[in-house]
Parts: sequence; structure tokens; C-alpha cells
Amino acid sequence: MEERLVISNKFKMLSYAFIAIGVISFTLGFIFDAERTWANYLLNNYYFVSLAIGAAFFGAIQYITQSGWSAGFKRIPEAMVAWLPFAAVFFVILYFGMHSIFEWTHQEEVQHDHLLQFKSPYLNVPFFFARVVAFFAAWIIMSKLLRKISLKEDEVGGMEYFEKSEFYSKIFIFIIAFTFSLFSVDMLMSLEPHWFSTLFAGKSFIAALLHASSIIALIVILLSRMGKLQILNRSHLHDFTRYIFMTSIVWGYFNFAEYMLIWYGNIPEETSWFVHRSHGVYQILFFVNILLNWAVPFFILMPRKSSRSKLIMFPVILILIIGQYTELYYIIWPATVHEAKFGLLEVGTFIGYLGLFSLVVATTLAKASLVPKNHPYLEESIHHHF
Repeated sequence: MEERLVISNKFKMLSYAFIAIGVISFTLGFIFDAERTWANYLLNNYYFVSLAIGAAFFGAIQYITQSGWSAGFKRIPEAMVAWLPFAAVFFVILYFGMHSIFEWTHQEEVQHDHLLQFKSPYLNVPFFFARVVAFFAAWIIMSKLLRKISLKEDEVGGMEYFEKSEFYSKIFIFIIAFTFSLFSVDMLMSLEPHWFSTLFAGKSFIAALLHASSIIALIVILLSRMGKLQILNRSHLHDFTRYIFMTSIVWGYFNFAEYMLIWYGNIPEETSWFVHRSHGVYQILFFVNILLNWAVPFFILMPRKSSRSKLIMFPVILILIIGQYTELYYIIWPATVHEAKFGLLEVGTFIGYLGLFSLVVATTLAKASLVPKNHPYLEESIHHHF
């Protein structure tokens, strides 16, 4: 069985138009409000990296658990991971905006702050970018290796390359868990270096898996509507939904646990983060964040009937796309821009990144058969029913 995706000229032109909107938005942003533009740059970079890393983790889990139901759809997380080389370049460019968004890069602030001085062996620009390079190198090398083995499996078949994928996936999940935890601390928690949370890294990790699982399901649904992935049935939709449903619960648990422990402990160094966000738009976003990322997927996708319906899954996933943006906005804006601002700059930059991400994913999907031809569990995936 071989299905090929042919990228239409209409899709390419639309992607290029989105990218152009993003470039124009960034250009005008740097002219009129550079600090706010750098905050947008960080938010969008982190947003799409978290999708790629979440997809990498999702794909690795399928191998480790020897999941048969998902075998026919493994090309989608592989294609999303192809974003990482582009993201690596974007994060290197972040060097030029460090002073605008990270307080600990201001030497005059560090000189008069004992806590920043204490953290300076870790929070300094050279070591920061050394970690960024190391993280992306590990992610890209491992994802390229797994992709190469996956394509080789298409040619040869048998269990040899599946077993190799399973072995390297076991290594990759530990690399992801360790490096992405540090990555989230570096990129998000260090925006307010006087604050700390022992649950922040775990919360960021589960958020990446939640939203990546949603995008994987969204791409599968869109391809199905195009007449591709004809193996897709309601049982597959149910399994994709269970990932979204399950991770939304864990996301809600981490957020509740973090807030409850900080509220109960009532330590000024910890409560300050929520105090800064307890007024105006940010206070509203606190509840909107919970509604979009937990309540909507939890209550709507709980019934068996709705969890097997494309018509219901589609809007829920769109809500989660907004939910991920809302969560990052709630984290980044009070620490960088301070005032809640949202306008054409935010919309335009997100559209630009969306256009490039979509083009990268589609181009990668078009390079190989959408359905892996010789995967040992392919038949189980095709006949998956419950």
C-alpha cells in the first residue's frame, strides 16, 4: 500500500502568503515596538518547537509500547519533527533580542541583585546558547536517525528496522524529557529569574505532548478529508482522542498542583508570579487558560460518541491551538511586555510561523509514502476496530 501526498500550487501560494505576512509583521514590529516584537518572536518559536518535540515524544512512545493502531499514521509526527532544524536557526537569532526579554542579561541588574549573582553561573548568555546548541543537536540527530531507519524499513521490511526504531526511541524519550525540561526553564521560567516552580518543567512538557497530539490528529483528519489515509476509521479517531483527553487531564493536574502548593505555602518568592497576573486581562486569561486547555477537551471528548467524531474533534483541536497560544501569552507577556497587548503584530507573526510550519510539514509528508509500506504492525493498524 502506498499513498503519496502531492502539494498543490494553491497550498504553496497560501503558505508563501502567510510567510510574507509574518515577515512584514516582524519588520513593522521591529520599527515601532522592538521589545514587543521580540516577545512575539520568543512565543512563536517556543510554540512550534513544543509541537515538534511533543510529536517526537508521541512517535517514540508508539514504538516503545509497540502500538499497532498508530502504525499507519507515523509519518505525521515524523513530518512535524522536521521543523527542528528551522527552529534551531530561529533560536540562534534570538541572541539579538536577549536584552529585550531576559532580565538576567542586564549586567547592571545583576551587579545589584544577590540572587541573580548566585544564578549567574547558569544564567549567562554564553552558557545559555551552549545549552540551546546542545539541545537542538541532540533532538535533530536523534530525529534524523529515526527518520532514516523508518524510510529504510519501507524498503526492506521485516523486524530489524522496527527493533532499531524501538531501541533508539527508548533513548530518545529520556533525551527529550531531560533536555526539554531544561529548555522550558531557560526559555520561559528564566523570564522572571526571581521566581521558581518545581512543577514548571513537568507542566511545560505535558503541554507540549497535549498540543502535539492535537495537531497530529488534526493533520490526520485534514488528510482524510483530502481522500488520503483511507485506512482511518472511527476506532483510530477514538485512540487519537484518548491521547488528547488523557493529556488534558494531566495538564489540569499539573496546573492545579502548582497553583495549590504555591497558594498553600504562601511564600512571597513563589506567590509573586501569580500576584503579577491577578489583575485585569491576565486574571481573565488565568481562567480562560483552564477552560481552553482542560475543560473543553475533558468534557466534550469524554463521551464515546463525540470522541469518535471528526465533526466534534475538529473544533476542539482548534480551541486547543488557541489554548496553547493563550498559555504562552499568559507566561511571557507579564514578564516582558508587561501590559496586555494583542493586535495585528501578534496575529501576523503567528500566521507567518504557521505558514512556514505547514509548508515544512507538508513538504516532508510528500517525500515518502503517507502509509508506511512495510511496518510490521501495519495490518493491525488497517484492521483496528473496537
